[in-house]
Amino acid sequence: MNILVTARMKTYLREGLMEKFPEATFNFKYPITEAETYIPEADVIVTFGEDLTNDHIEQAKNLKWIMVVSAGLDEMPFEKIIEKNILVTNARGIHKIQMSEYVIGMLLQVYRNLPTFLENQRKHVYDKRVKIEEISGKTMIVVGTGAIGQETARKAKAFDMKTIGVSRTGAKKDHFDECYKNEELLNKLPEADFVINVLPATPDTEKMFKADHFKTMKEDAIFLNMGRGTTVDEEQMIEALRDNEIRHAILDVFETEPLPEESPLWDMENVTLTPHNSAVTSGYMPRALDIFEKNLKQFLNGEEPSVNVIDPKRGY
Repeated sequence: MNILVTARMKTYLREGLMEKFPEATFNFKYPITEAETYIPEADVIVTFGEDLTNDHIEQAKNLKWIMVVSAGLDEMPFEKIIEKNILVTNARGIHKIQMSEYVIGMLLQVYRNLPTFLENQRKHVYDKRVKIEEISGKTMIVVGTGAIGQETARKAKAFDMKTIGVSRTGAKKDHFDECYKNEELLNKLPEADFVINVLPATPDTEKMFKADHFKTMKEDAIFLNMGRGTTVDEEQMIEALRDNEIRHAILDVFETEPLPEESPLWDMENVTLTPHNSAVTSGYMPRALDIFEKNLKQFLNGEEPSVNVIDPKRGY
């Protein structure tokens, strides 16, 4: 059993895998250019997903399973994967702790006016008149009710918020007071103080948030996007922010990354930017490998991995 790992990880994690699974041969090669000679013999590839191409999949004559140690799959070569009937699993669910903390922390920094206090500190200004508010008792809409969305809603309930979930199916999920389908989002937006976008990048979610959505939101609403930048029409969002149709946007993802230097978002006072790092945590890779190890035990026993199996036709 040949397992090719192109995902960068610390030595103790590599050694842990080899110790737990002595019956497998692990090749740790990063970047992908260092791994290419090992691809034809690989039964399993462990990757972040963005380094694999259709050519790599074509060369992988023995490949049966790809483990993507991230949740996002928008750069995966699914056309060839479907053609060759290769199983794909991912690390869905490992981001829920840090990304839900990101939501609460970012909403608090806007409502508690933290940037102003930091600027006043830098200037040695002692001003008790700076406006501060509470996020408690507000209404939050979470678009994308998977593991991250549910954990975000759970934390929001600790602040006595009303939580509304929106998803493709509209199925009832834990920690949401109400759940609706994507096509019902426009009707619910006027209720929201906070709109949290956790959508993946798929053909169905391409520029899902448009001008109408921002016009429909409260003027005092905060829009937070930590899903994918392609799920928002960025130009129309910028216009909405310029026209003060919403109060503030907190953005961790963008249509083009890194965010171009000429983007107006950099200089807008009603925007908070972070560099696509809402999922960063020291616990990231250990959590991802926990999922991989569960699946690998099944795989080595002749069973098909069952945790976080992806539908390649949908892309999630």
